[in-house]
Amino acid sequence: MKKTRPKTIGIDARMYGYAQTGIGNYIRHLLRFIFEHDRANNYVIFLSPEEFDGFSIPNERVRKVKTSARWYGWKEQIVLPLTLCREKLDVMHFTHFNSPILYPGKTVSTIHDITPYFFPGHKMKSPLRSIAFRLVFYSSVKKARKIIAVSGSTKSDIVRYFKIPDGKIRVVYEGADEQFRVLPGERALSLRQKYGLRKPFLFYTGVWRNHKNLVGLIRAFKIVRERYHLDIDLVLGGKEDPYYPEVRRTWEELELGENIIPVGFIDQAELPAFYNAAAAFVIPSFYEGFGLIGLEAMRCGTPVISSDRTSLPEILGDAAAYFDPDRPEEIAAKIHLVMSDKKLYNGLIEKGFKQAEKYSWDKMGKETMEVYEKI
Repeated sequence: MKKTRPKTIGIDARMYGYAQTGIGNYIRHLLRFIFEHDRANNYVIFLSPEEFDGFSIPNERVRKVKTSARWYGWKEQIVLPLTLCREKLDVMHFTHFNSPILYPGKTVSTIHDITPYFFPGHKMKSPLRSIAFRLVFYSSVKKARKIIAVSGSTKSDIVRYFKIPDGKIRVVYEGADEQFRVLPGERALSLRQKYGLRKPFLFYTGVWRNHKNLVGLIRAFKIVRERYHLDIDLVLGGKEDPYYPEVRRTWEELELGENIIPVGFIDQAELPAFYNAAAAFVIPSFYEGFGLIGLEAMRCGTPVISSDRTSLPEILGDAAAYFDPDRPEEIAAKIHLVMSDKKLYNGLIEKGFKQAEKYSWDKMGKETMEVYEKI
């Protein structure tokens, strides 16, 4: 019987690391699983200069390659394909939509969402950038041998807006880290003391961009305090974005400065304590490709109050209380309902634990390796 030679698989890990939040976390878990379980194939990991030196190679079947081609830049389209071609890869896995148009090899592309299609943001305001995004995205999904979508919602968007055959796309769900769990009360107390959190608080963490609907959340928070007389604060995690000044401007205009606490980018090690200390976690988004933060909160025993858009009902199931993100009054009413109904509150916590158990990073890694094998 002829022995099959080991394949060489490339993985785009330029966005590896906690700083890149969701995608960086996805890459980190994918690589961990592959290194632990694949004993047959060889891997070439493409890294940014910032992550290259600190990235540890687990064995002789794995090599790392440094590339200066940053994501979304011209080098990604001109320099990166030359780097990839030198490695003579059997399969190249692009862990985001941004694969080089000129790369001729077999590819797998993971699509986390198509947010820029609906919410271009400041970077896409230029017609040239908008055209470039659509061209790169379309090229990536069109030429990929297989597309990995992180939710059925994302898969449906790819099929609908880019006319990709349904059978070409496999849904592979993500998972929540085991570090997200119920912590001893002392951890939450220590966090409150560190950040001066004196009242019960609602919690949000993520980027401050228009599709996250922070303005809607802040308007709803005003209603929560004035109409429903809930004496609570709102803690906003994530780096404040100067391109979206309307977030801060909204709470200043509504005179909520004393009750909204921006804590900046939250280190991964400290994030579970924030979830644990929060009275509830709110996801006000207009668009989410997966909604991992909801599962993280659930694992920590925190009730989730969520937008009813895109992937969120699919991923969170009946373990969240939902609202229409276009209606601040409805967001406020749902927050009030959850906070005032003890039975509902505790029920969301119990359902949340069960819902979060359905997702696993190991399952994601296993199913991703199955995609490699089929190609």
